[in-house]
Amino acid sequence: MVARAAAGAVSESGDTFASDDDPELVKAAVPFGLKTMEGLLETLPDDDGLLRGLTSGFTQYAYAFVVQDADVAELGGKTSEARAGRERARKLLLRARDYGLRGLEQKYPGLPAQLRGAKDLDAALASVRKDDVALLYWTAAAWALAISNAKGDMQLVSELPAPVAMMRRGLALDESFDRGAFHEFFITWDGSHSAAEGGGPAKAREHLDRALALSDGQKLGPLVNYAETVLVQTQDRAEFTKTLQQVLAADVNTAPRYRLANVLAQQRARALLEHADDLFA
Repeated sequence: MVARAAAGAVSESGDTFASDDDPELVKAAVPFGLKTMEGLLETLPDDDGLLRGLTSGFTQYAYAFVVQDADVAELGGKTSEARAGRERARKLLLRARDYGLRGLEQKYPGLPAQLRGAKDLDAALASVRKDDVALLYWTAAAWALAISNAKGDMQLVSELPAPVAMMRRGLALDESFDRGAFHEFFITWDGSHSAAEGGGPAKAREHLDRALALSDGQKLGPLVNYAETVLVQTQDRAEFTKTLQQVLAADVNTAPRYRLANVLAQQRARALLEHADDLFA
């Protein structure tokens, strides 16, 4: 009973970090919480909240504090540092994915195996319910991010259709999850694919507009994603600069729930502007 009470408290503690304005403080604090949850999971191996919390926690930590650092290192030409960061990110993200798949296996026996081998992924995911959209999202996010940080691992890259199908299923189930998180994914996905491939700038813009509407314009990440993906690809430097300056001008204190994410988005916007000469011909 004590373990379950502790598990519930720890696995739902993310809001405390999300509203913080000091990324370095959170970066130092989060690993302790994640390891605490892993310890509790040994006592409660089937706890849904712990599995979901570990999936989202490792994914957010890896993206915010490992992938972002690797990206900045790469922009600055620090190849070896970027490579080491991506390798660490890959390991953390696969750990997150595996916790998520473990949670999905408990709820939908056989689904993880189907995601790796089914020809019809949409049919495999048809049984997933709206109640499990958070677990679906964070598992897919971890999986997709692991792939993007391990492009030399062709076995892992070959699994990309699975997390994309999971994101599409989640979008169909609840487009408002986390105030537009699925749309944020598709800004990047559609923005990095041509219209002939089913994506393109126009579709990415639709997802951007929807993400901003669902978050009441409180989340800055969608704007950074759009600038980094679509505006770089279309080589629209003027709009790129305007969009990122809009991000930097925003007051992160107006949306406490997204304060940390918005601080990180501003950091990324600043790094992109500093290296704009490397991104535009």
